Amino acid sequence: MVCEKCQKKLSKVIVPDKWKEGASNTTEGGGRKINENKLLSKKNRWTPYGNTKCIICKQQVHQDGKYCHTCAYSKGVCAMCGKQVLDTKFYKQSNV
Repeated sequence: MVCEKCQKKLSKVIVPDKWKEGASNTTEGGGRKINENKLLSKKNRWTPYGNTKCIICKQQVHQDGKYCHTCAYSKGVCAMCGKQVLDTKFYKQSNV
């Protein structure tokens, strides 16, 4: 759960590139290099989870934010900025 302001900052869904239009798997247009050593170029690899962790439970967060989805919902705050979004005073929640 994120606030209206942070909804613009959400990352995009990964979709395969179109063939021959800037695709990363072709040699044309700056795509794949010929005879590239994959062990040396591995450091630039995309990591889906990144290095960000939740402030409360220290679980990895899948997008840039402060809280994981579970902690954000239980506290009623925005997962990215921490702004109060939902009043959870009368919610019946457990600490599991």
